[in-house]
This record gives sequence, C-alpha cells and structure tokens, in this order.
Amino acid sequence: MSTQSFTRGPSSALLLLGFGCEKGLAPARLLAGCGLSREQLQNPNSLLSAAQELRLASNLLGLLGQPRGLGYAVGARYHFSTYGLFGYGLISSATPADALALALRFLPLTYAFAEIGYRLEPGLGVLTFAEPRVADPLLAQFLLQRDMAAAATLMQEIVGADFRLLRFGRSVSPELEGDEPAQILGVPADYRADANTLAFDRRFLQRPLPQANPLTVAMCEQMCAQLLERRQAHQGVAALVRQHLDALPAASVPDLPAMAGLLCTSVRTLKRRLQEEGTCYRQVLAGHRGARALELLGNSRLSLSQVAERLGFSDLSSFSQSFKRWFGVAPSVYRQERCG
Repeated sequence: MSTQSFTRGPSSALLLLGFGCEKGLAPARLLAGCGLSREQLQNPNSLLSAAQELRLASNLLGLLGQPRGLGYAVGARYHFSTYGLFGYGLISSATPADALALALRFLPLTYAFAEIGYRLEPGLGVLTFAEPRVADPLLAQFLLQRDMAAAATLMQEIVGADFRLLRFGRSVSPELEGDEPAQILGVPADYRADANTLAFDRRFLQRPLPQANPLTVAMCEQMCAQLLERRQAHQGVAALVRQHLDALPAASVPDLPAMAGLLCTSVRTLKRRLQEEGTCYRQVLAGHRGARALELLGNSRLSLSQVAERLGFSDLSSFSQSFKRWFGVAPSVYRQERCG
C-alpha cells in the first residue's frame, strides 16, 4: 500500500514551513490550499493527509522559483528526532541492520513519498527509491531528492559519523538536478545508473549501536504498529471534502448543503465534524480555491479575467478581492512577483 494512503504527523510539514520562512516566504502563502495553520503544525497530536503535505511542498517549490536540487538541501534536515517515537526506536536498535528492518517495516511513519526498497549486492547494501506517484514531474523530483537525502542523513546518524556512501545512483538527466552537481554525504551522483540508489559497505550494518535498548525497541515496535493502524484507518471529513472538491471542475463551487449531499450526511453533522477538526466549510473551500488560483496564475497564457472565470467568480473584481483576502496581495501583483 502506498504511503500516501496514511495520515501523517506534522513534523515534516513544519520542517518544510520553517525552511520556506528562512527563505523569506510568508507562512500564509506556503500554507495556501493546505487547510492548515501554523498552530496546527505546532500541535504534535495533529494529523495531516498526504495531500496536505504535497500541497505545502508544491507551494514551497513554486514560490522559490522551482530551483532544481532543492530537495537535497531540505532532506538533509530530516534528523532522527523528526520522526518522534519511530526515530527513537531506530537508534535504540541493536544494530543498524535491525534499525533498517524496522524502518522498512514502518515506512509510512518516515514521511517518504518515494517507494523505498532494499537489496543486496556483493559486499554492499543498496537502498532503492522509486519516483513518487505525483502528477507534477518537478515536484516528484523534489520529493525523490528529499527522501534520498533524508535516508542518507538518518543512516549516518544511526551508524555513526564515519558512515559513508559508496555509490549514489540517479536515473535522471543531470540537467534536472541544477547547476551544481548533486551529491549526498559527499558522494557525487552517477547519472548513468538505471535506478535511484544509495549503496554502502554492508559491514556497517553489523556494528553494535551505543544506545541499544531491547525494551525501548519492543515498546516502540508495539506503539508504532498501533500508530500505523490508526493512521491507515483515519480519514477526516475535511480530507473527504477536499477530495470531492478536487474531483469537481474549478468553476463548480458547491455550497454547504450540496457538499453535505455529496457526503451523504446532514448539514448539521458536516458542520459539527468539521468544527471538531478545527475548521469549517468556508475555510476548506477558501483554501481549495486559493490553491487552484495559484495554479492557474502560474499559466501565463491565461488572463486574469480567464482565471477568475475558471474559478467560478462572476467578474475579475470579485476574484481580486477574494485573492487579496486570502494572500494579502492582488493577483496581478502575485503573478508579477512570481513570473517576473
């Protein structure tokens, strides 16, 4: 089952938000269309859908001008503490081999979007990374870079400072990686590879870990299994609303009774369940329309009037007022800042 089928904690999204803020981006723009607030991300009990983190990553990439190779810099910030209980279970394992087995068992708790596997070669352990299944190819590359760098960073923190990669394979043209040659832990990418891989000396896996604690590992395994089950089963009503909005044409804007009908529930129940998740239908709808507005404004072939029409606004003035309320600037200013 894809990791996108599971809800996730807020740590990864908070890291992405913090990275963008360091680059001078406004939190409101980074969170546009995510249905999230900074306060929610700072609550360790919050749960996000994979779609919400994807939206945040897409916003970050777009607002920074889609710099190639950005994922490596972001992924290097995913330290073991980012993963909470799961991370402590890894460093408490008896050996790196045990930690790797635990990581692959509970992969949806790692925030990865790439499908990660492991194989053996003579003398080597090789992690493999399949490209994430997302529609935007630049976003897919960003996520793949991030996940590979995060995996290498985590391996170094578990094994020790002397851990080194022996091979960093990329099955993509170097032109997609940016002006500077991509590298992870000092190893340059090999663009002749037929797969995305990180290879290392397998002897590292047998090293005893200094913080090994079988009781901690047993407790973490039990709690991670319960957490994985809850996150697979949980599907918030706000996420269901967004899924229905995604399936509708941009100009189709259902009101609250219409959305309640789509969800086969009453208006009262829908309002109550959204309130329990800390939001309301107006906020979810505004976030969704704002995100689509940003996507359409990125298409320079569309005039502002055409963007307004596609979003279901009666005229350009109404769209401009709503956009300014969402993002603090007029759509013409946003387009000029982003596209130049």
